[in-house]
Formats: sequence, C-alpha cells, structure tokens
Amino acid sequence: MENKVILITGTNSGFGYLTAKGAAEKGHKVYATMRNTTSKNAERANELNNTENISVLELDVTKPETVEAAIKTVIEKEGRLDVLVNNAGYFGGGLTEAYTEQDIENMFNVNLKGVWRTTKNALPQMRKQGEGLIINISSALGRFSAPFMTVYNSTKFAVEGLTEGLHYEVRPLGVDVALVQPGAFPTEIFSKTTQGSDQSVVAEYGELANVPNQVNEGMGQMFEQMKPNPQMVPDAIFKLIETPKGERPLRTVVDGMTGDFVERANANVKEDYNNFLTAFGMQAMLN
Repeated sequence: MENKVILITGTNSGFGYLTAKGAAEKGHKVYATMRNTTSKNAERANELNNTENISVLELDVTKPETVEAAIKTVIEKEGRLDVLVNNAGYFGGGLTEAYTEQDIENMFNVNLKGVWRTTKNALPQMRKQGEGLIINISSALGRFSAPFMTVYNSTKFAVEGLTEGLHYEVRPLGVDVALVQPGAFPTEIFSKTTQGSDQSVVAEYGELANVPNQVNEGMGQMFEQMKPNPQMVPDAIFKLIETPKGERPLRTVVDGMTGDFVERANANVKEDYNNFLTAFGMQAMLN
C-alpha cells in the first residue's frame, strides 16, 4: 500500500499516541499534533519528534489559528494531506445538572467544534486531490446515551451527526469520512475526567449522587477482568486507511466489552437510512 501523509490530533496520550506510533511503524508520514508541546506535553512531544516518520506540530483544536497553521504546514511540506484523524477530546461524567453553561461550551468546543475546525481546513486540499480520508473518533456512547455521562454523550451524538451527513456530501468528490466508535478502554482519558462545576446540586440528589462513583468502580472491575486492549482502536483506524477509496464503511465499532448491540443498532439504522435517502432522490450518494 502507498504510504500516506497523516495528521492526527490529540497524540499526547491514548488512542492518538498509539495511532501515531503504529502508523509511523507502517511507513506512513505522520504529523502528530497536540497542544503545549513546549510545556506540559514537552516530554511526549520530544519522544514522538525523535521517532522515525513522525513530526510533531502544535495544534490546539480550540484555537482556529493553530489548526490552520498546522494543516498549512503539512500541505506546504508534503504537497498533500491524505488522512486526518480527529482524536482529540476529553471525557466528562457526574450529574448532568451540575454542568454550567460554560462547562458545556468547553466540552463542545473541544469534542465537536474541534472536529469541525480541522475538517474544514483539511477538506479544500482533499477536494483538490480528488481523494482523502477523515476519521472521526466517536464512541459507543455516540449511539446510546448512558446516565451520568450525558454531556459527554451529547458531544459524541453531535460528532455522529456531523460525520454521517458529511460522509454522503463529500463522497462524490472522492473524500471518505468515517466514524470509529470505541467502547470503554483503559486509557488516560478516564484519569482526566471532568465533572460539572456547579456541585451545589449534588446534595439534593441524595443517594443517587453516589451512582457515578459506583459506575467508575464497576468499569475498573470490568477492565481488570476483561482487559480490553486499546490497540484495537488504532488497528481499526489502520484498516480504514488500507481499505480502498469508496469502500470504507461509515461506522466501525471497536468494543470488546459490551457485545454487539451497537453493531446491531448501526445495521438497523443503515437499512432505514438508505431507504430515506432513496425516498428523497439521493440514492446516487449511496454508491
């Protein structure tokens, strides 16, 4: 397979880091992006920068100027951009009522608007090339909303909506847009969990306020028993990259713990969704 030029967001940890390392080992030219490359994330940035086939770029998905600059740098150096992996994001749990308007704005700014910013900057080059691949990391919680993770789930529902519509819009132009829906994996995302800032409401929930902690403890026990391997997610990304243009599925579920109920939901919705597009005269976009 021809080596690709790949830009990945959020490579300082988790799926992003594993994807950057794995793609470089496969011979792809990887631009590993993250924020705080000279401060908080300097050690990880230096490690990746010293890895063959990897160059690190400063990119904060909440700052449009850094998004534009990073993608411009890739195109100037390589003359193309083949793959964009939108991985940057963060997790939030706890009582939904405890989230303030600013809390919600912060999470949507990263998890949804960040995806849009990088996508908008990458699409002109991909359209010019007549090919390209954008992979958005969603979640099984982008299909079903679990209690006490509601705001995070909402951001992933939004990523699903953005990706699904765009998948059909730009497909005729040679650009594939796809979702990867991971289940729960033991990555750094859970050590950086946020909660709502308005904790004044917590006492009013009584015993119910303890449930989020019980959920976290149960998840930890599941990790210990089932040991889901985070490498499954980069492997799914690599499979999408290696799949021929136009044959890539819209959704790929990567979930070793909760069974195939997300797969079943995707299959059922896809059948009716295809009928919907056909009814409105858009059946050509299915091919």
